Amino acid sequence: MVTSLLVVIVVLALLFDYTNGFHDAANSIATIVSTKVLTPFQAVLMAAVFNFAAYFFIKDHKVANTVSKIVIEQFVTLPVILAGLVAAITWNLITWWFGIPSSSSHTLIGGFAGAGMTNALFLGVNVAKAVEMNYVLKIIAYIVLAPFIGLLIAYIVTIVILHLCKNARPAVAERWFKRLQLVSSAALSFAHGGNDAQKVMGILYVSLIASKIIKAGDTMPEWIPLACYSAIAAGTMSGGWKIVKTMGSKITKVTPLEGVSAETAGAITLFITERFGIPVSTTHTITGSIIGVGLTKRVSAVRWGVTINLVWAWIITIPISALIAGSVFALLHFFA
Repeated sequence: MVTSLLVVIVVLALLFDYTNGFHDAANSIATIVSTKVLTPFQAVLMAAVFNFAAYFFIKDHKVANTVSKIVIEQFVTLPVILAGLVAAITWNLITWWFGIPSSSSHTLIGGFAGAGMTNALFLGVNVAKAVEMNYVLKIIAYIVLAPFIGLLIAYIVTIVILHLCKNARPAVAERWFKRLQLVSSAALSFAHGGNDAQKVMGILYVSLIASKIIKAGDTMPEWIPLACYSAIAAGTMSGGWKIVKTMGSKITKVTPLEGVSAETAGAITLFITERFGIPVSTTHTITGSIIGVGLTKRVSAVRWGVTINLVWAWIITIPISALIAGSVFALLHFFA
């Protein structure tokens, strides 16, 4: 029974990584497609390659370690993990269908935490004791901080570039920025793979611990990162065109120069947070970066109505995912 359930969890975890890939493909290719530097197919192919390339360079897995410790070990069971994954996949598909660039990261974290707290409730334990609040509060803080960090870096990068290129001929400058967008988009895709694939790696790691296949503190089996990076790259190849449209044109009109600024800011933010093991949202980060680029022109250049809708999606993601996961766990508990 344990083996069968573990196989189901591994399949669902990789399915989530796949949906994460096509849901978040827009993060790294939206501006490069909207500025017509690459065709959609060329863009997703490049993004997928650099998503997977992170496998060869990122070996510390600090983000995976953070995710694996969100629910305290005694409350982590295979049904808890299963419920969290079902909730995360469900919310990912709902937001993808409506073209809402919500956070796959926070969907997974909310689902995992919600199922863990529901398990504690059934065990007659204070639900607050089921989650490691230091990790949860850090993640919640970066829901707010990540887009503002991206916004600030994008604003500064754009101002610096405009100052450096103030005497350049517009046609020559645009040609160069289209070339630079290939670099900045590749960097963002690499950072996205390195940050987002690790979240499922953390879930699979605790699944093996809950199954008593490995012990806490053991080295992560190599098949886990290989499978996760492969799944997220395959999902990216599938694209997420509704979200590309929202990210690439509905927030603010993006030029090649501004695409370079937004993608560079997003990549820098993700590299920094990955270094400190913080599972931030790629979606939130690049959205903040695009807003920062728009603000260099004027406040009215940002379509604030669209932006406010995105913020609401961010706010409700964790609680809704937790609620769905708690409901799924309750059903599993009653029918087990």
